[in-house]
Amino acid sequence: MQKRMRILFAAAEASPFVKVGGLGDVAGSLPAALKAISPESIDIRVVMPFHQVVQDKFPSMESLGSFELSLGDTTEKIQVFTSESSGIPFYFLDNHNFVKHPAVYARDPELDGLKYAIFSIALLEMARFLKWKVDILHANDWHTALAVAALKDQYASDPFFINTKSILTIHNLPFNGYGAQSAMQSVGFTPSGDQDLPGWARYTPLPMGIQTSDKVVFVSKGYAAEVMNKEMGSGLDDYLQLHTDKIYGIVNGIDTKYWDPATDPYIPVPYHIKDMAGKLANKANLQAELGFIVNEGIPLLSVVSRLDVQKGLSLLLDGLGRIIDLPWQLALLGTGDPLLEEKARELQKTYPYRIRTEIKYDEALAHKLYAASDIFLMPSIYEPCGLSQMIAMRYGTIPIARATGGLVDTINDFSADPESSTGFLFESKTPEGFVEAMRFALQVYTDIPIWRRLQHNAMMADFSWQTSAHEYLEMYQSLFSNEA
Repeated sequence: MQKRMRILFAAAEASPFVKVGGLGDVAGSLPAALKAISPESIDIRVVMPFHQVVQDKFPSMESLGSFELSLGDTTEKIQVFTSESSGIPFYFLDNHNFVKHPAVYARDPELDGLKYAIFSIALLEMARFLKWKVDILHANDWHTALAVAALKDQYASDPFFINTKSILTIHNLPFNGYGAQSAMQSVGFTPSGDQDLPGWARYTPLPMGIQTSDKVVFVSKGYAAEVMNKEMGSGLDDYLQLHTDKIYGIVNGIDTKYWDPATDPYIPVPYHIKDMAGKLANKANLQAELGFIVNEGIPLLSVVSRLDVQKGLSLLLDGLGRIIDLPWQLALLGTGDPLLEEKARELQKTYPYRIRTEIKYDEALAHKLYAASDIFLMPSIYEPCGLSQMIAMRYGTIPIARATGGLVDTINDFSADPESSTGFLFESKTPEGFVEAMRFALQVYTDIPIWRRLQHNAMMADFSWQTSAHEYLEMYQSLFSNEA
C-alpha cells in the first residue's frame, strides 16, 4: 500500500458503547477487523453522538475539549470525548440537541432530524478540530449520510476536505430519514439538484448521501440486487439502476470470539464441532428451564428477533397451528410490535406445553437459545443481511429462513445441494410457504446422520469479519487508485 489511510467511520451506534440493531455490531467490529489486516497502513477511528444512554453508562469519558459550530444564524457548542475499544479510537460528540431524547433514536423525524443533521456537520468539523485530515469518510445509514452530502456541498472547496473520498453503507434502505427537511434546512442543507432523484428524495438524507457518495455499499450481494426492483427499492430503484457502477454488496460478519459455543460464558455446557454432547446437554437444561418436556428427540425451535412485520413473524405465528400434528417445541425471545407481542402471548396460551414466549431483551437467554436449539426460525419478508442466522449456524443450530437478501448469501439451501447444505430456504411470503418448509425440515431432522452433516457444515461456515474487511479494504484502495 502506498499511503497510510485515515478513515473516519461514522455511525449512530456502536458496540460495546450502545447497540440498538445490527449497525451497532458492524460499527463495533468492522473497524477493528480492518485495522487487523494492515495495522501500519490503516488509521481508522469511529465517531458517534454522545447519546444520553451512553453518558449514563460511561460517565467518566475522557474530554478532548470543545469547538464552536456555526449553523446558519446559530452557533452550537460541540464537546468531544474519547475512549477506545479493541484498539480503535472512538470519538463521542456532545451537544444539547443530542440529548433531548435519552435513546439513540427518538423515532421522531424532527428530533432525530435535527440531532443527526447537526452531528453530520459536527463530525467533519471534529476532524479539523483534531487536526486529523480524513482520507475516507465511511458513513452508515441516513443518520450520517448528510456528512457525505456536506462534503460535496458545503465543503466542496474547503482545502481541508477537498481530497476526502466517501463511502456510504446502507443497512436498511426504507429507513431514509424522510421528515428531516425542516431540520436540515435550519442547519444549512439545500436540496439535491439531481433531477434523476424523485422529488421527495431531493431533500431526504439517505438519497442525498447516495447521490453524493463515491461508493455505495449494501450489506449483502442479495440485498444489493433486490433494491434494484420496485418491490424492494423504496422508491429509489430507478435511480439506483442508473448508478450500478458505484453500488456494491458486502455481507456483514459476526464477532466469532464472542459467538463461540466452546467459550461462551452464558451457556451451561461448552461444546465444539468435534464433540457435540454439550449441545444436547444445553438442550436438556433449557427444556427444563422453560418448562418443556425434557426429550432430546423433540426438535427445539427458537426465534431471537425484533418482533416486526419485516421479520415475517406473522408467517410463523399464523403457521404454527397448522403443524401441531408434528413434534416440536418453540421458544421465542424478543420485543417490538405490540400486536405481534400479544399474538405471541396468545399462542402460548393456546399451546402451553409447546410454546414459550419471552417478551423482553435478555442477552443470556439469547445465547442459551442459540446453543440449545435444533432449528432457528427466520421467515423474514426482507432481510438486508441478517446476523442471527450466522450466529445460529455457529452454534450448530440449523436455520429455516425465507430466500431473501443476506439470507440467500449466507445459507446453503438443502433442496439445492443436500451435501453442502447449511439450512433450509423457502420463497413464499405466506404461512403456507413457512409450513411447507417446516414440514420438510422436521422430516430431515429425523435422519440423524444427515442432520449431523448439516450441523457440521453450518459450524464450518466462515462468518468472521475477515472476508468482509478485505472487501472493504479493496474498495478503500480503489478510491486512491482512481484518484491517482
